[in-house]
Amino acid sequence: MSNISLRDMLEAGVHFGHRTRFWYPKMRPYIFGERNQIHIINLEKTLPLFEDACNFLGKIASNGGNVMFVGTKRQASKVIREAATRSASPYVDHRWLGGMLTNFKTVRNSIKRLKELDEQFETGQADRMIKKERLRIERERTKLERSLSGIKNMNGLPDALFVIDVKYEYIAIAEANKLGIPVVAVVDTNCKPENIDYVIPGNDDAIRSIRLYAETIADAIIEGRHAVATAPVAAENDDFIEMDDASAQALIEKVKTDSDATMAEEKDDQEESVSADAAAETASEEAPVAKKAVKKKAVKKAVKKAVKKKAVKKAAATKEDE
Repeated sequence: MSNISLRDMLEAGVHFGHRTRFWYPKMRPYIFGERNQIHIINLEKTLPLFEDACNFLGKIASNGGNVMFVGTKRQASKVIREAATRSASPYVDHRWLGGMLTNFKTVRNSIKRLKELDEQFETGQADRMIKKERLRIERERTKLERSLSGIKNMNGLPDALFVIDVKYEYIAIAEANKLGIPVVAVVDTNCKPENIDYVIPGNDDAIRSIRLYAETIADAIIEGRHAVATAPVAAENDDFIEMDDASAQALIEKVKTDSDATMAEEKDDQEESVSADAAAETASEEAPVAKKAVKKKAVKKAVKKAVKKKAVKKAAATKEDE
C-alpha cells in the first residue's frame, strides 16, 4: 500500500543514523557505511521492510482492528497526534503511563473520570461551582487530557503498535510483548531491533522523516478501511446476504423454531419405533407357547380318534362271531 520511493526517503533524511560510537552491533545488517563518523542506513533494505509494515497494518485495519500510534518525544508528539487523528486511531503523544496496556482495566477508570469531567464542562455544571472547586477540576481534567485524550475512545486493547524510537518507548514495547501485541517500530542505529515484529531501520530524530513514517502508515490504515467499505455486496444468488439486526434476529428465531419441531417429530418417531419393537418381541416370546398348545391339542384329538376307531373294529368283529 506504500507509495513512497527511495527519493522520498532521501529527501526526508531517513538514511542518517547516529554517531558510530553509539551504534548497536545488531543493526549492522541495515547499515550501508559511515561518513564523518555518522552511520548511513541502507535504504534499499529500509524500503521493502517499510512496505511490509504498511501492508501488515493495512490488513489489520481492513479486518476492523485498531493500530495505536506511540511517539512521546518532542519531535514526534505533534506529528503522531495529527496522523493518528486523521486515521481515527488511538495514540499516545505526551507520556506513556506504566500499565496502560497490561493494567488497562484501571486505566479505563481514569478514562471514565475524564469523560465525566468533560460532560460537566459541556453541560455547564462546572459553571455553577465555586471558583476553588472549578479550578481543581480544571487541573484534573487538563492532567487527564494530556495523558489519555488519545485513547479516550479506545474500548479495548489495540491490535498492533506503531512506535517511534524504541529506545525512548521501551515500556510500551515491553507491555506489548507481554500481551502478545505485534509491534511495528522505527529503529535507529543506536537502538535494539530485538522484540520488534516489523523493524523499520531509519532516522527517528528528524521531524521530516517521522512525518514521512506517520503519514504513510496513516494512509495505509485509511486505505485498508476504505477497501472494506467499498467491497461489493453479495448478489441474490450468493450464499451470503446483508440484513439488519431485526431481520437477523427474526431469522434466528425461525430457524430455532423449525429445529425444535424437527427434534419433536424425531422423538415421536423414535418412541413409536420402540413400541413396535417391544410388541414384536412380546409376540416372538408368546409364539412358542401357542405353538406348543396347538400341537398338544392335535395329539389329544388324534389319540381320541384312534381309540374310537379301535372300538368300532372290535364291535364289528364281535357281530361277525355271533
